[in-house]
Formats: sequence, C-alpha cells, structure tokens
Amino acid sequence: MPRSGNTLFASIMNQNPDLVVTSNSIVLEILKALYYMKQSEFFKNFPDEQSFNNVMNSVFDCYYKNWDYKIILDRSPACTPGNLMILQKHFRRPVRCVVILRDLLDVLASYIKMFETHENSFFNRYKTLDEKLTVVMHNDGAVAKELRSIKYLLHHPEMALFIKYDDLVVDPEKELRKVYTFLNLPYFSHKFIDLDQLTINGIQYNDDHHLGGEMHTIRTDKIMKVENPYKAMIPERFVKEYGHIRF
Repeated sequence: MPRSGNTLFASIMNQNPDLVVTSNSIVLEILKALYYMKQSEFFKNFPDEQSFNNVMNSVFDCYYKNWDYKIILDRSPACTPGNLMILQKHFRRPVRCVVILRDLLDVLASYIKMFETHENSFFNRYKTLDEKLTVVMHNDGAVAKELRSIKYLLHHPEMALFIKYDDLVVDPEKELRKVYTFLNLPYFSHKFIDLDQLTINGIQYNDDHHLGGEMHTIRTDKIMKVENPYKAMIPERFVKEYGHIRF
C-alpha cells in the first residue's frame, strides 16, 4: 500500500548496482490500456489475435529495455484479479512479489500527516478530513487495489515475501537478508544512514508539482520508527471500518 515504506525500501535496495526497485510503475497500466483496446469494435472487426498478443507480450521487456540492471522489481498492484490475469497471460514468467505490510490505521495516519503539513496536497482540494480519507479509501484507489492484491497473496504465500514496515525500520538488515534469500541473490551490504532520496536513471518523483505533499520523500539521516500523533485524528467511522486490518 502507499505510505507503507515502499520508497524507503526502494532507496535502500537501489544501493545495489545490480538491482532496482522502481517507482510507482505504469507498466501494468500500459498493459491494461492495451487489454481494453482489444475489447474495442476496431479490434473485433479484424481480430488479429497473434499480432496484438505480440505487442502485449513485449510490453515489460520493451519498457525496461534500456534499464541497465540484472534484477528489476516493478512496483505495482500485481495480484488484483484483473492485473494477475493479464500478467499470467502476457508476462510469461512466474509472478513473485515482495510486499511491505503496514497496519491500515498507520497508513491513514500517514496520509493525515501529509494533509496537515502540506497545504498543496492533492487531497486538500476536499474540505473535511472525512472527505479526504473517503477519497483515499475509494474502491478504485491505490490503497484498495493494494489491499485486494495483498489479500490474494496471503492465500498464495508461495508467490510472495511479506516484510512488515515496523520490522523494516527496527532491523532493516535482517529484513533485507530475507529479500535476498527470497530472490536467490547474494546479499549486498547496504548502509542504513545518510540515505539518498529515490532516484532512478536520473529521474525523481515530481510530487510537489503534480500531487503536492512530498509523498515520496524519505528521512535520510537514519532509519527509525516514529510514532505518528496524527493517528488520534482518524475519524471514528474509519477506525471502526478499517481498524481490524492489521499485519
């Protein structure tokens, strides 16, 4: 889910020159757009299935063609039902996922902190905190999509490695060793102080301009767990509805 330490995880892992964890990926969105095009009357009028599949089968390899890494972890909600269906047909490799888990109320508290400390946040176009969190928890939003993906993977643990956010910030080396074992790679010695903001191929997130709120800015001096006082601001109806989603 968003606000679960994904950017921190990527920043640390990307110290390894052979490996990269991407930003929020659009590759699945490209595949989905092509899939919907296949449902169009234009395609149905001349259903060249093989030629169309040639394009869909090549999307991942084409997108990452110029990325000079041996291992690429694409950050996306891979195991929602629709996405997994497309992946199983067109990715043509086993699907394996590294999942950062964080209690949902902690995720919502992190969003509230962003609302309160960044006036230009996208969500502040809405007036009340209830409205803002309703948008966050929309059924088609990122949090809901990731929850559906996590739910699937919890029932298919052979496909996934689960890393708890709280464990990652308390003992990052221990958790990263699990990742390397899961990926069947030799461990790379990472540093956990003086971190870098996430930069991939010379590109950084442009949140200030498009979304506001510095959604993907990390603390760089050291890794530590900090209690979020904004958790007390979560409206009671959200606590009742989502407080049971804990990892």
